[in-house]
Amino acid sequence: MEEVRILSPLGMLGYGFPVESFEEGLRRKPHAIVADAGSTDAGPHKLGAGVGIVSRAAAKKDLYRMIRGGHDLHIPVLVGSAGGSGAKKHVDWTMDIVEEIIRENGWKMKVGVIYADIDKNYLINKLHEGKVAPLGPVPELTEEDVMDSTRIVAQMGHEAFVDLLNKNVDVIIGGRSYDPAMTAAVCVKYGFDKGLAYHMGKILECGAQCAIPGSPKDCMMGYIHKDNFVLTPMNPIRKCTTYSVAAHTLYEKTNPMLLPGPGGTLDLQNCKFEQEDERSVRISGSKFIEDKEYRLKLEGSKQVGFRTLFIAGIRDPHAIECIDEIVDYTISETKKYFSEIPENSYFIDAKIYGKNGVMNSLEPQKEITSHELCVIYDVVAADQATA
Repeated sequence: MEEVRILSPLGMLGYGFPVESFEEGLRRKPHAIVADAGSTDAGPHKLGAGVGIVSRAAAKKDLYRMIRGGHDLHIPVLVGSAGGSGAKKHVDWTMDIVEEIIRENGWKMKVGVIYADIDKNYLINKLHEGKVAPLGPVPELTEEDVMDSTRIVAQMGHEAFVDLLNKNVDVIIGGRSYDPAMTAAVCVKYGFDKGLAYHMGKILECGAQCAIPGSPKDCMMGYIHKDNFVLTPMNPIRKCTTYSVAAHTLYEKTNPMLLPGPGGTLDLQNCKFEQEDERSVRISGSKFIEDKEYRLKLEGSKQVGFRTLFIAGIRDPHAIECIDEIVDYTISETKKYFSEIPENSYFIDAKIYGKNGVMNSLEPQKEITSHELCVIYDVVAADQATA
């Protein structure tokens, strides 16, 4: 095949997308519909608690449109990191929605499931074999960490998705996945270059975020060829420029030129961005460097306590002027009043929005210029009653 077309409806399953954009994408006869459903942006709570990032109603609304499109065009629909964090509980939650949609519409479709959960005993054996290493500036994993974890998942690459595509599955619901893995799987299945496939997937997984104006709640089409790929937004109010696409490629990276993932590294050092037409950009030069030893990123979570939040709004100018003193006094008085509770058994923090709630001590602007502040006290303790 000289070209494969991938329709990405949105940047996160459940965010929603314009029907008109999606229908335009379907008119262009894509070979697959692909969506990322997860992120670590929501923090460890979603993985640990086994709950979704979006509501069931929001997920069902997007899934219905995608599965209907796949059914009508007889093309596969791929979803990665199902349910947000991609553990078995999240995948089963998503599968329940998928089965409900198919049943309600009387469709006959073949559905494939890929779980990403890692067995604790298996991981401990790998730990003893010296096959587990820190990813970045984090402590070494311990056996205690593993046993204390509520859930552990491994971020999969394209291989498992390709396996199911080769079995002519209509809908694939995957557990925790490397964001570009689903797009890469479709492209690799049809024999396209792995570097181009992963790079296109890395951009498409955010929907129309790489366009101007950017949005993760809109549709983007990717066209992959032998030595390049082209990106075009499906909404006429958006356009891709070399600047917007390159900027998206470089964000969220410790190294903007080398992007490590399952089984290898995406090398963008010789990448080239060219304006194809007024609304499209052509990208070439992306390479995938295979690792000598295949490695997967592990994500786990363990419960550290129960949280209680207290939110205060302040508009008094004198209180705003000495807000740091007030916050410190409040925390110290609370600790003094509950002196019978050991301080090492709980945690109290305060974020002051309107002063430095986002950057904390790194905030360069020291002067408070707002007329009101929001103070959020965050308390974590061993049980909810104590918090």
